[in-house]
Amino acid sequence: MKPLFPEIVVNGETIASAAIAAEAQHHKVPVGKPGLAWRAAAKAMAVRTLLLQEARRLHVASDPQAVADDKWETDDEALIRALLEQEIEPLEVSETACKALYENSPETFRSPSLFQPAHILFAAQPTNKQARQTAKQSAAAALATLANDPKAFARIAKANSDCPSKDNGGALGQVGSGDTVPEFEAVLVILPVGKVHPEPVETRFGFHVIRMDEKSEGALLPFDAVKARIKERLEQIAWVKAANALTQKLVDRANIEGIELGNSVGAAS
Repeated sequence: MKPLFPEIVVNGETIASAAIAAEAQHHKVPVGKPGLAWRAAAKAMAVRTLLLQEARRLHVASDPQAVADDKWETDDEALIRALLEQEIEPLEVSETACKALYENSPETFRSPSLFQPAHILFAAQPTNKQARQTAKQSAAAALATLANDPKAFARIAKANSDCPSKDNGGALGQVGSGDTVPEFEAVLVILPVGKVHPEPVETRFGFHVIRMDEKSEGALLPFDAVKARIKERLEQIAWVKAANALTQKLVDRANIEGIELGNSVGAAS
């Protein structure tokens, strides 16, 4: 009988099917698509095998280091790390490059914004379609009432909201960037003070009616305050590019059977 998945051989070294199956558990794929997990795992293990083969060819020494208080690298992890450290020359990032990134992406370097929103939550589980539809309709009805009577917000919140903030008229107090789920925060960013968002806002919790009471936009941080962070980011980007280039060079000259790695492979660790 023909095996479900082909054997993977890298420069004459066979990767055990059991090892690929174990690796596949760490790759998230759509439900019912186990083949995608297997292929992702096979690619990762083929790249790892290539890196280990290169480390041994160059007689790289394995010196496992601690990665947490009670956890150490395996010998293979240490070999790959040592190979990358040996073969990749750290890039010296100039202040000019840092300043260019700062000037081209000013919105990235702001202090956190602060918001004081109020909301009315009509809760519904994400998997319950009927409950979601009912919650959306209830939120829309609340918005229709508020359009005629804006002062009714606290009363509606107290009577209908599924959030403990109902006891404060829906007021959430001061929240900062990252304190709420992305869909909710996206509305906080654009909603003017004193206004109610005109549409129900859907999150995993249900549907919200949102009002902005106060907000303070984050200020642009001075270059000197973020220069070190920018330098570290650029160094990381350069390191990843170099690691991928090294891996691609190994792929290009390798004899690999059972899986197609192609271009733009990433370095395994």
